Amino acid sequence: MIVIVSKNTVKEGKVEEFKNLTKELIELSQKEEGCIEYDLYQDIKNPNVLTFIEKWESKEAIEKHKNSEHFTSTVPKIKSFNEEGELTLYTLAHKE
Repeated sequence: MIVIVSKNTVKEGKVEEFKNLTKELIELSQKEEGCIEYDLYQDIKNPNVLTFIEKWESKEAIEKHKNSEHFTSTVPKIKSFNEEGELTLYTLAHKE
């Protein structure tokens, strides 16, 4: 499993527009093969910080996602709302 954490610091006054823009991306991504979890979270202390937390079964599933129509059409628009962004990929540090 691979976990993606994509943190977005959204420009002042653009948070609701950002959330509306991402609704379809989230809904369609959740239905993709290999998607375990795909949600958007809002920072409690700073509501301009919105973070996608995604869990995928494999690198192949992520590649398919990155090439999907909903990803390629929405992500460039998302970037235009950002003051700052950070993307990190994780795997399990240990397995029980």
